[in-house]
Amino acid sequence: MQKFLGQFFSNLIRKKNPDEFLEQSNAAGGLKKTLGAFDLIILGISAIIGAGIFVMIGSAVIGTTERVGAGPALVISIALVTVACIFPALCYTEFASMIPVSGSAYIYTFATMGELPAWMMGWVLMLEYAIGTIAVASSWTGYLIKLFQGFPFLPECIKNPPIWIVNDYSSAVEAGGNIPHILGIPVCFNLPAMVIITIIALILLKGIQESANFAKLMVFVKVAVISLFIAVGAFYVRPENWTPFAPNGINGILMGAFAIFYAYIGFDAISTAAEETKDPQKNLPIGLIGSLVICSIIYGLVTIVLTGMMPMGSIDLKAPIAHAMNFVGQNWFAGAISIGALAGLTSVLLVLQYGTTRILFAMARDGFLPPMMKKVHPKFNTPWVITILSTVLILIGSLFINMQVAAELAIFGTFTSFVIVCIGILILRKTEPDRPRPFKVPCCPWFPIIGIVFCSGLMFVALKEVKTSAMLFPLWIVLGLVIYFIYGYKSNRKIVALKLQKSTDIPEKIEEKV
Repeated sequence: MQKFLGQFFSNLIRKKNPDEFLEQSNAAGGLKKTLGAFDLIILGISAIIGAGIFVMIGSAVIGTTERVGAGPALVISIALVTVACIFPALCYTEFASMIPVSGSAYIYTFATMGELPAWMMGWVLMLEYAIGTIAVASSWTGYLIKLFQGFPFLPECIKNPPIWIVNDYSSAVEAGGNIPHILGIPVCFNLPAMVIITIIALILLKGIQESANFAKLMVFVKVAVISLFIAVGAFYVRPENWTPFAPNGINGILMGAFAIFYAYIGFDAISTAAEETKDPQKNLPIGLIGSLVICSIIYGLVTIVLTGMMPMGSIDLKAPIAHAMNFVGQNWFAGAISIGALAGLTSVLLVLQYGTTRILFAMARDGFLPPMMKKVHPKFNTPWVITILSTVLILIGSLFINMQVAAELAIFGTFTSFVIVCIGILILRKTEPDRPRPFKVPCCPWFPIIGIVFCSGLMFVALKEVKTSAMLFPLWIVLGLVIYFIYGYKSNRKIVALKLQKSTDIPEKIEEKV
């Protein structure tokens, strides 16, 4: 029994050496290194400017039913988030330059903490991407309606559709909508969100090839629209709208930082590009920190203009930027903003759904999920089973999960991944101090520790405020543990045994080793 328990716990912390990931990448030929610092900055801006600025900035200012908002003091929240993100960004850079392969935090966790933590990291990343998709898709609907409202010739049923076909159930109830029932069951669904999620899933099934030029075009469109909003909106700023500056004090500033943190999941996209980056020691820090600073300045300017244009209580949660232009009578410009927002949010949805499928695919390939989930389409060469299953689950979740709760759950996932990456750096510095590091986090261990304290502190403060998501996040963790011990652990043993068999060619010894 003692031997069994020892082997069991040993398996839970079984690590994959970083060299294994590099060998797998080299065996497949590797990816061509073409990205420079400017390309990485563009990639970061493309990922960061989207859901946060078009979705979460409204709730970060005015708050929700469960948490208070920062008010105009959100600019301080953004500065706080910027500082909090710098330290995890540096840790991501060290990992990405040392293990320049795709996989991000899931790979880094497997290399430093072992099998069970890696599974849980993948499970949390799936929450971050899949549940985040629901939040962004919900806001996509809001901007679509704002766009329709800019065309006076459209019928009223298009410009102001029934609340039960453009909201999840909980949001419709909160809005006081008249929800129809069939056999006593309420019928309520966010139809536009479900349509765009399905369309993107079909694109992913067929396959997608992104280029640096496309990313630059998307950044140009989004930044152009936001710049126009800042330039035009500045003429409608009324300083009295900035009073009170911090209506909810320090607690509101901290909760605003928690809400706006959702925007910064773009760091993960930059770190996954390490395999395609020229001179990662130099270019990755520039790309990560550069995109962070640029996006934080843009967020700060948008916050100043938005809160100055209208009273805090008049800010719309789903489409705050477009609604602000409607509020000052610039309906035509609200339509232009909606077009830019729809383009930006669509690209974010593509990234989030792509990330969901690829994280699940990597976990299935490591034996954590059923073999059928790693099947690749014979014609399109895409993981079609996982794409379909994840899309169905996201669509089901969109029927019930409130946009704000979904966003908050994704934020908890982001905080968790940042903390784990910082801890991973501390572990690898102790276990493999002599491993070559093209980039090293300065002032280690203090910078990773500061990153852990900042992110953990914001998450702890939020746990006392956002009661629904604070309850659902631990339940998600428990569900992940249950799935791992019921299926993942046993399945992974078969993968390990198969690898041992191939490496030793002595099948009879496998049972003794595993």
